[in-house]
Amino acid sequence: MSDRVVVALDVGGTGMKCALVRPDGSTLHTERHPTDAGRGPDAVVDTILAVADGLAGKARADGLTPVALGVVVPGVVDEARGMAVWSANVGFRNVPLRELAWTRLGLPTAVGHDVRAGGLAEARLGAGRGAGHVLFVAIGTGIAAAHVVGGSAAVGAHGAAGEIGHILVRPGGPRCGCGRPGCLEAVASAAAIARRYAELTGAPASAAEVADRASAGEAVAGQVWREAVEALADGLATGQSLFDVEAVVLGGGLARAGARLFDPLRAAVHERMTFHREPRLVPAALGDEAGCLGAALLALDSLEK
Repeated sequence: MSDRVVVALDVGGTGMKCALVRPDGSTLHTERHPTDAGRGPDAVVDTILAVADGLAGKARADGLTPVALGVVVPGVVDEARGMAVWSANVGFRNVPLRELAWTRLGLPTAVGHDVRAGGLAEARLGAGRGAGHVLFVAIGTGIAAAHVVGGSAAVGAHGAAGEIGHILVRPGGPRCGCGRPGCLEAVASAAAIARRYAELTGAPASAAEVADRASAGEAVAGQVWREAVEALADGLATGQSLFDVEAVVLGGGLARAGARLFDPLRAAVHERMTFHREPRLVPAALGDEAGCLGAALLALDSLEK
């Protein structure tokens, strides 16, 4: 077996998921570290580089050869230049991550977007494996997507492809964080579900609690859940009109609702199909490791290129 490994980091606003990954996609070692984004972007960059350097050092100490580094971050990413253009979660503004990593580690470095990386991993290693056209949709605090064709995720002309959460689904609806009212994310994300329930009841509850209460027959929770499912079905139907995929893979916290989400959502998507082929709607298989595995795949792909 080859002793080659890649160092992979999935950087979020709260924590970093890190791993040493073989070329076949198998994980040899994992670590988790706090991001502490409140310290500012420079400190976050220092942490990224220190953690990556430490993982590369561990690999060498274990008789392995680190050959590349993959780092994925939220926000807008210019993958061609290896630049974290903008990220509200970690405060990045035009951070040349690839250049900084090369200077510190001396390893070829791929920089990517966290959701696109997660979609890449699900398409090649997870729930979308075997499908040539996959739409991965992550539903958590926000909603974002990755369109994966033939094992590659579309980046877009400006590094912002996949923002399905900002499809307009409810004109005049709740105002989204982007500033426009009625975006999918403002109606169907986990944060939006919790916010809507609190507006109607005056009582705080998480999206998971709303799902539980809807299943138990609570009328207001049922209304909020139905509103979210209907909006999500509208967004996915629009996505299918645009991308014509074989499989839609749903990940993120909301997907953990299981049949309570997937059963009504499949029915609602089915109702919206006319001449388009209905995609398979399946839960993500890789959990919160998808982004880190995707970072590894980006690093391996960069070596091939």
